[in-house]
Amino acid sequence: MLLAPWWGGPDKPVKTVDVTIAPGSSLAKASEQLEDVELVTSARHFEWLARILGKPVPIKAGVYRFARGDGWKHYLESLQSGEVLSYRITIPEGWPAVMVADRLRAEKQLTGTIDVPAEGSVLPDTYDFQAGEPRAAVLKRMQAAMTRELATLWKARKPTAVVKTPEEAIVLASIVEKETGKAAERRTVAGVYGNRLRQGIKLGADPTVIYPYTKGRALGRRIKQSELHADNGYNTYVMVGLPKGPIANPGRASIAAVLDPAPTKALYFVADGTGGHVFADTLAEHNANVAKWFAIRRARGEM
Repeated sequence: MLLAPWWGGPDKPVKTVDVTIAPGSSLAKASEQLEDVELVTSARHFEWLARILGKPVPIKAGVYRFARGDGWKHYLESLQSGEVLSYRITIPEGWPAVMVADRLRAEKQLTGTIDVPAEGSVLPDTYDFQAGEPRAAVLKRMQAAMTRELATLWKARKPTAVVKTPEEAIVLASIVEKETGKAAERRTVAGVYGNRLRQGIKLGADPTVIYPYTKGRALGRRIKQSELHADNGYNTYVMVGLPKGPIANPGRASIAAVLDPAPTKALYFVADGTGGHVFADTLAEHNANVAKWFAIRRARGEM
């Protein structure tokens, strides 16, 4: 029996080439594509060997990356097992739904259209996908991941958690996510908000003021006095309790912080000039901390 000299492949494959196998492609069509990119010397010879020596398994669609000289047997086995190229897309913690949609729409390897997902429905993480996969399918996986993660974290919630439902947990976690980028602070920030909610004190969270105007994108300017006084269901400077919905997609750590807040008596916090915050139990302490923060900003020329 005449075998292709490269059926087994050499020890050291070199150059690679990508081959896209369309859905519904036959072995004959795939063989022609391999010949077109010079991975095999004869499509008919490759197809004949595949039928004689290969397993009776259909090939699968997708984008494959083959090394030249890797062996015809390897090409066939890859096509039959579906060893397609995997791509990755990352959704950072705290991104709003509009930016999640932007990123999915910008990924050229994905197909189809999507609407902006419900705020807080996507779990920030890195996701694998295949070339040609529908954007809607990838988005669905992101939302399913949030559903699973929230269910797991909710079961482990502590009695000290102030939220009463998983939906409330996402709302509060989205505020915690936007208020601090320091991992060590998340549980304390969650504790402060829990204290304020129990005592009927307004949360006073700047990100909730901005959200109705930008849907979570950067404001790019200082908050206006009119915005601080706007009653729109999100502004926690004018309302007691949680806003009517999430203001971002919170990550695992922020959700966990809300469900297991740090034991603290603090009711206030303000930036400390280093990217973190300083916490206070009383308004007098807080006002002193605010004065220090303003002095820092003036020294930086920000005021």
